[in-house]
Amino acid sequence: MGLKNSYDFEYLVNEAERLVLKELEQQLNEDTDICKCQECVLDMAAYALNHTAPNYRVSLLGKLYANTSTAKHTNEITKAVKEAITKIKKNPSHD
Repeated sequence: MGLKNSYDFEYLVNEAERLVLKELEQQLNEDTDICKCQECVLDMAAYALNHTAPNYRVSLLGKLYANTSTAKHTNEITKAVKEAITKIKKNPSHD
């Protein structure tokens, strides 16, 4: 019997993912000269998440705590998203 059969892992949430997607949406709205197909946007999100510290929570209290992200974490996310957009823009994974 595995852990996934015994526990509900839907409560385990990476709040950094929500913040990265929010920042990515904002920056993509400002940049009209970039491919916004699913493949490119997912590549950007994956790149940014791989360059951002995770911020997991498992409860409502954890969500409240996670929503009070530090300026350092916010800057890290902004920078990672900017780098992701630049990198994927220069090297899209399609023709």
